[in-house]
Amino acid sequence: MAPGKTLGILGGGQLGRLIAEAAQKLGYRTAALDPSASSPALQVVDIPIVGAVNDDIAAMKLAQTSDLLTLEWELIPVKVLEAVARARPLFPAPSVLGLIQDRLIQKNFLRKHGFPQTPYGEAATAAGWKYPVILKRRTHGYDGKGQCRLERESDAPKAAEVLKAPCVWEKRVDFKAEISVILARGRDGATAVYPVAENVHHHGILHATRAPARIPRDASAKAVELASRIAEALGHVGIMTVEMFLLHDESLLVNEIAPRVHNSGHYTLGGCATSQFEQHVRAVCGLPLGATDLLDHQAVMVNLLGDLWENGEPKWSRLQAVPGARLHLYGKSDARPGRKMGHYTVAGAAADEEFARADERLKTLRG
Repeated sequence: MAPGKTLGILGGGQLGRLIAEAAQKLGYRTAALDPSASSPALQVVDIPIVGAVNDDIAAMKLAQTSDLLTLEWELIPVKVLEAVARARPLFPAPSVLGLIQDRLIQKNFLRKHGFPQTPYGEAATAAGWKYPVILKRRTHGYDGKGQCRLERESDAPKAAEVLKAPCVWEKRVDFKAEISVILARGRDGATAVYPVAENVHHHGILHATRAPARIPRDASAKAVELASRIAEALGHVGIMTVEMFLLHDESLLVNEIAPRVHNSGHYTLGGCATSQFEQHVRAVCGLPLGATDLLDHQAVMVNLLGDLWENGEPKWSRLQAVPGARLHLYGKSDARPGRKMGHYTVAGAAADEEFARADERLKTLRG
C-alpha cells in the first residue's frame, strides 16, 4: 500500500496508538475504532471513529474509511473480522485469529503441528487434571485475568468463579526463564526476527523485559526456529509474538501465541533499528521489512501501572536522570491499579542494572 493511503486499526488502546504513530511516520493516514473518544489511539489518528470493535456497523464504517485494515487486539469476533475482510484487505487474516482466540483451539493447533507445550486439557470438570495446574478461560483472559492456580486436588473448589466460563487446564511447569520471540512476517512470506527477550511477570502482568535474553545461544536459536515455524504454519502476516518457557534442561515449551504487537516488544522502541510497530505497518502494507538489530548491546523495558499514581503524578525527574531512559505515556486519564499507563525503556550500559533494580526504581517514582 502506497503512502498517502489510510491504515485502519480495529482497537484504540496503547498498541493501536503506537501502530498509528508508526504508520504516520511512514506517510500513511490513520483511522481507528474504539468505544471511547478519549482512548489512546483516537487521540492521535487522523480519523477517529467512536464505536465498539465487535459491532458490525461500526467496524464496517472503519473499513469504508480505510484502504487496508489491521488490529491491536485479537479477541474481536471472527464474524466481524470476516465481514470487514470482504470489504478491505485485513491483516492478520480472520482465519489466523480464529485459531488463536480460543486457548483450546490454539493448543490443539500447536499439538496438531507437533509444537512442544505443557500437558493440557479441556476443564469441564476436575477429572484428569495433572496438578499443580493453572486454569485459564478459553477466551478473553489476559494479564492474569480469568486464571486460577491450583496446587492440589483439594484446591479445586477455588476454581468455581473461573469455571463459570469454558476453561482449559495446563500443568504448571518449573521453568528457568520466561522468554518471548517477536517476529514479523510479510505478505510475501519474508520474515524478520527480533532478539529473543527475557520477561518477568508480577501477578500475571508483564513487569519488565530484557533483550537479549540471558539464555544459552543454542536455546535462543531453537526459540527463533520454533516461532518462525509457527508463523509459517499459521500463514500469519504482521508482527507475531510467541511466549515460551525455557526449562532447566534447556528445552522449550510454547506458552501462548499473540498474533499482534506485544508488550514484551516495547523495548524495540528506541532499542532496535526498527520498532515492532513500524515493522508491523511495513509487514501488513507490503513494504520491505526493516532491520531488527539492537542499537546497543542490550535494552530493557519496564511497565508503568496505575498503582504508581496512587499518591499523585509520579516523580518523572528521577527517571529522566537515568542515562538512556525514554518515557512513553499512553494518554490515559484514569490511573487504576494494574492498568498499563505507560512504560519506560533503557538501552546501553545502564540497561542491565535497570532490569535488576526495576522494583526499586518504581518505588522512587511514586508521587
